[in-house]
Amino acid sequence: MSRQISEQIETEEAPADCPHCGKPLPLCICDSVTPIDNRVSVLILQHPQEQDRALGTARLTARHFKNAVVKIGLSWPSLSRALGRPVHDPSRWAVLYLGSSKVADLDTDAEIVAIGRKGEIEPGQRAILSSIEGVVLLDGTWSQAKALWWRNAWMLKCQRVILGPKTASRYGQLRKEPRRDGLSTIEAAGMLLAAIEKRPDIEAALNASFERMLARYRKVQRELPELAPKPKKRDYRRRKKG
Repeated sequence: MSRQISEQIETEEAPADCPHCGKPLPLCICDSVTPIDNRVSVLILQHPQEQDRALGTARLTARHFKNAVVKIGLSWPSLSRALGRPVHDPSRWAVLYLGSSKVADLDTDAEIVAIGRKGEIEPGQRAILSSIEGVVLLDGTWSQAKALWWRNAWMLKCQRVILGPKTASRYGQLRKEPRRDGLSTIEAAGMLLAAIEKRPDIEAALNASFERMLARYRKVQRELPELAPKPKKRDYRRRKKG
């Protein structure tokens, strides 16, 4: 058999991708997802170089909500343009901030904290979080997410929030985060919306789906490793000490 014919057969036999989560169908768990009627809007901005279809969670996260949008790109002139509809008060939108501030360094037991531009805890935490109308999540490697932050100045008008999860990401050894408080997009979305809407069922549903996704990935990795290759080392561009 010629190489050309062999490649053609492989192409023809390649499984289709799910139109919702974008994963090859053997990795898709969309049939187990029931969309949640969320009050707080979700906007996920994905860096165009984030190509990890097998382990990525941006589109799967959006699949969980009736009110969610995923946009792929580097910059948008405003929150309204990124979202695709008018936003009259960006300050009532929260952006998951990626700066040096950590909940562990602050005098609080809260897992979600609204902070000011200098990293200080904002007064009136309950009032701030209860007034949030939407959340912006940045999807990509640490350096890609930081690039999205710096290229979209309108985020400075949004309320910055940081997370202090009690446990590390469920990714475990599959994808190591540069900080212990780093979570996958689906975990962060579940944690944020559950707290803001006071609906623990949201976090439970998203975490359960994430665990199913990881279990499916491990199963497919054993049976069809070409569809679920071992993750490459992530580029976090961490500064060397000393």
